[in-house]
Amino acid sequence: MDKANMKAILQKYTMIIVLILVTLFFTWRTGGKILLPQNISNLISQNAYVFVLATGMLLCILTGGNIDLSVGSVVCFVGAVGAVLMENYKMNMGVAVVAMLVIGTLIGAWQGYWIAFVRIPPFITTLSGMLVFRGLSNVVLNGLTISLNSETFIKIFGGGANCFVPDFFGMEGFNLTCMLAGIIAVVIYILLQVKGRLNRVKKGYEVDPLSGMLIKTVLISAVILIFAYKLSQYKGIPSALLWVLIVVLVYGYITSNTTTGRYFYAVGGNEKATKLSGINTDKVYFIAYLNMGFLAALAGMLTIARMTSAQPTYGQNYEMDAIGSCFIGGASAYGGVGTVPGVIVGAILMGVINLGMSIMGVDANYQRVVKGLVLLAAVIFDVVSKKEAQK
Repeated sequence: MDKANMKAILQKYTMIIVLILVTLFFTWRTGGKILLPQNISNLISQNAYVFVLATGMLLCILTGGNIDLSVGSVVCFVGAVGAVLMENYKMNMGVAVVAMLVIGTLIGAWQGYWIAFVRIPPFITTLSGMLVFRGLSNVVLNGLTISLNSETFIKIFGGGANCFVPDFFGMEGFNLTCMLAGIIAVVIYILLQVKGRLNRVKKGYEVDPLSGMLIKTVLISAVILIFAYKLSQYKGIPSALLWVLIVVLVYGYITSNTTTGRYFYAVGGNEKATKLSGINTDKVYFIAYLNMGFLAALAGMLTIARMTSAQPTYGQNYEMDAIGSCFIGGASAYGGVGTVPGVIVGAILMGVINLGMSIMGVDANYQRVVKGLVLLAAVIFDVVSKKEAQK
């Protein structure tokens, strides 16, 4: 393998390498505690909202480095409305869930309209939304906390002690259902990799070296199996993980295999050229923010279910977690570059840093310092890489 290929591989998998190194560092510093089954399960449950919001934020960033500052407030507002509907007005859980999704989508449409068709800068529009919906959250809740009593809602969307997929085999101390799910996931992943490579070869497209594909497939399969084994040793598959998987798989497919997904990259790459080619760029912007509102509503449900309550303070700094995960995961600050799997790697890295420092007893203020420096380093890497590519 020549030097150029090695450099390209290192750039492509930089964040994965960093994630491995960071995990090894915290494994050493915590005496292996970070890899305990319960901690791995908590990592997923506690950061489910980050995975969901970061996936939606990616679409906004792809359109040209645009962001949505309002998502934390929207999460809080939608959660507050849902809690009031279910607890104060005794609304059916299913109807309340639909209402929350509709409200989140309408908020996304409201902001998307001003951004896409009136061309108000996204930063200003969503900054306004951040203030508006944070204030409305306080109004809806009257500044108070509303506890959730719907056990069904909490188990379906939550991440608490009993929010897990039951083991259908009823084993003690080991969740066989979770382990089998991991094995099935590996089989499906291998089949998709083989099918994808054969299709590219058949169509005459360039493919990666077979050795590289085998190494990548073996490593990812091993990670999936280890992850499933660790979860199996605790309580199995957290309910929140199912929602994260649905979002990741759906949006991963949309961004990589659909025409609409390619439009996001095209607009971020060169909006004028995209518009001249006949693509409605205004519609692309609108869809990005409409979608962001929808996913913020889902994150709102995951948040109040995990906390089993709604509070006016929920969602603070959620937008920063989502934005940071995108940039750390390889999304370009200029737009047009980024993938859903990359964003998930970024979100996991953020989660590992949070969890590792918490176990070590690092002060919360220093945790923010570290996260800020990691984010800056990721953006610097993106900018420097682009400058080198243009030389």
